[in-house]
Amino acid sequence: MLTSKQRAQLRALAAAEDTIVHIGKGGITENIIIQLNDALKARELVKGRVLEASLLTAREACDALAAACRAEPVQVIGSKFVLYKRNEQKPGIELAKAKKR
Repeated sequence: MLTSKQRAQLRALAAAEDTIVHIGKGGITENIIIQLNDALKARELVKGRVLEASLLTAREACDALAAACRAEPVQVIGSKFVLYKRNEQKPGIELAKAKKR
């Protein structure tokens, strides 16, 4: 689970990222899940977009893809969404440490 500080850090990083996943009228297909898994493994942070022709909202697509890829939803704004999944072998993004209570 991401803290609000980590989420803010990831949102800032995502601002510079290109949108590489597009959800169209076909919805979420096996190919999109495979493409997203590969992208998450390579980048850890992926920005996606739901096209107007899609029957899904950005929130629905984000939640479904996060569940399918075991990723963390970072942000949903308008038709865009951002997902994060840590690469256990070669982590590229160093998240802020969560404070101990």
